Amino acid sequence: MARKRTGRPADERPSGEVVLSDPRALRALAHPARLTIVDELYQGLERTASELAELTGLTPSAMSYHLRALEGWGVIERAETRDDARERPWRACGRSLSVWTAESRAPGLTDVIAASTFENLAEAFRRWSAVEEKESAAWQGVSSMRRSYLWLTEAEATAFAAELREVFDKYVADRDAAHHPAGTRRIMSMLALIPEVPES
Repeated sequence: MARKRTGRPADERPSGEVVLSDPRALRALAHPARLTIVDELYQGLERTASELAELTGLTPSAMSYHLRALEGWGVIERAETRDDARERPWRACGRSLSVWTAESRAPGLTDVIAASTFENLAEAFRRWSAVEEKESAAWQGVSSMRRSYLWLTEAEATAFAAELREVFDKYVADRDAAHHPAGTRRIMSMLALIPEVPES
């Protein structure tokens, strides 16, 4: 099930994890435009339907349809009206969104989300490669991509995953696109831990 709205005050920042386990909610998410909406709003940003429509190349009416669908599953919610009071923006219902639950897998969802994720990763690498030589040695040293195979027991794999989550949580802290110290820079980070399935 999706996490339900809590009646949080409009000026309070979203927190916690929104977990989608209902197959219907997962299917509702499996649309490129909706994944773009989630990527945008789960950075701590607030965007109007018009702004999101421009970002995705959809019409405002089509965007409103997608926004209402995501709202219905507790993924996003309305934010406080801006000073110009022309259009209420949308925001995420939490700090993070989890769709990888053992209880449910919607057919085709893995392919849609994986394709979107790796497309974003490839684009990030393309953009970085174009400017990397102009960056400082420190920033050049940060950029990396590593693929490894680990041979772990169940207990070791559990401990490894927990340690990685702890490191991620430490540096995620309470920072997002709307709230971060001066001098910080957004870093795209992706980690996948997938137990290999022996061939039959």
